[in-house]
This record gives sequence, C-alpha cells and structure tokens, in this order.
Amino acid sequence: MTTISLITGASRGLGRNAALHIARAGGDVILTYRAQESEAQAVVAEIAALGRRAIALQLDTADVASFATFARTVRQALSAHWSATCFDHLVNNAGHGDYALIADTTEAQFDSLVNVHFKGVFFLTQALLPLLADGGRIVNVSTGLTGACFPGYAAYACVKGAVEVLTRYLARELGARGIAVNTVAPGAIETDFGGGAVRDNPDVNQLFAGMTALGRAGVPDDIGPMIASLLAPANRWVNGQRIEVSGGQGI
Repeated sequence: MTTISLITGASRGLGRNAALHIARAGGDVILTYRAQESEAQAVVAEIAALGRRAIALQLDTADVASFATFARTVRQALSAHWSATCFDHLVNNAGHGDYALIADTTEAQFDSLVNVHFKGVFFLTQALLPLLADGGRIVNVSTGLTGACFPGYAAYACVKGAVEVLTRYLARELGARGIAVNTVAPGAIETDFGGGAVRDNPDVNQLFAGMTALGRAGVPDDIGPMIASLLAPANRWVNGQRIEVSGGQGI
C-alpha cells in the first residue's frame, strides 16, 4: 500500500534527501518550501522520475496564522491527487541557522529560532493531526548540538531541545491512535544550512570532523535513510526516542 509523507522544508538539504529516500522506498511525498519554488519543483520531478508521486506546497513554518489555511490546502491536495482523506507521515524538518554567543544573541534572533523550530513545529503538528492517519508516524528533526555543546549554538540548540521534549509528549498523547513519534538528531552535515559553513568552509568542516569519532562531517545521505527507515513498518515499535545520527559527534 502506498504511503504519503508530508515533509517540511524539502526543497533542499536534509528534507530533499529524506524525500528522495522515501520515494525510493515506494512512498509518495507532499513537500513544502518557503520561497524556492523552482527548487521544490525540481525535487518533485526527481521523485516522479523514480516512479512516485509528489507535489510541492508553499509554507512559512514561522507563520502560525497560516496553518489552518495550509491544512485545508493539504486536505484538498490529498483528495485531488490521491483520492485520500489523510496522509501517513509528518516530517518536521524545515529550519534555519542563526548563530551567536549567548552574550551577543539578540531578541530578534532568539524569537526567529523559536518561531520556526519550536512554535511552528508545535502548532503545525496540531493543525495537521486531524489529517494524519491512525497508525502513522511523526519524525521531528533536531540536532546533535543538544548533546555536544559548541559556543555560538546555544539558542539554536535550546529550541531543538524543546522539540525533543515535545516529541516525547506527542508520543504519549498520540499513542492511543497508534502514532509513533521520534526525533532524529543529525550531527554537522555538509549542506547549505547556516550559510553552508560545514560544507564550504574547510576550517569549520575539519573542526567538526575532529569532534566526530568516524573522522568526518556528515553528508545528507547519512541522514535521509534514517528518516525514511523510521517510517518503515519494520520500525513500528520505535517510539518516543531521540536518535542521534552524527557519526559519534562529541563522544
């Protein structure tokens, strides 16, 4: 039976990689993008080339007031493209980086991180729960920096820590519906996230490689398969967990 996964922020980076791995495993995808529609449509085309169905919907995960309208759009899309009333998996992936030492962090930086990485995740999940199938899955994307501390990442890591707590509460409250909820916490990954520092700055790359037991920074193909695997039937009994996928960062 075909599954439908909704992945936020899937026009690039880890979201894109997860979408492609889900498609390779036989699933269809609803992906969201904030501004880069052309990149999102390119992912839709890649998924179509794999023989699966995908659509791209615009969403600003910081705009809580838009979530009710977005949920109605998802409902209409499910009916139009799949003749369905619900989807199977929600992957809360969308995010951005904004880094500063605690002494230098502004209220605007802090609020932006909270709005996207925690408040947005909380209320988007709430808005979509009526459309999520019983027996479905939620994966929230966090960071290895909730465990390994690195100066300049305090506010970012704190809001991701809040998402990890939210994951456990969702798992408890949604258990009666058979919905499993887990966190994937990537280590430093070579993407354009945070201005592409890990990917494009050799000094930053080597710094994180030196913190990692396997001796390198991660790449998207280290993370997408883990997200996809948590949605597979074989992992139905994994629930309420924080799964770090970092190559041993900071151990």
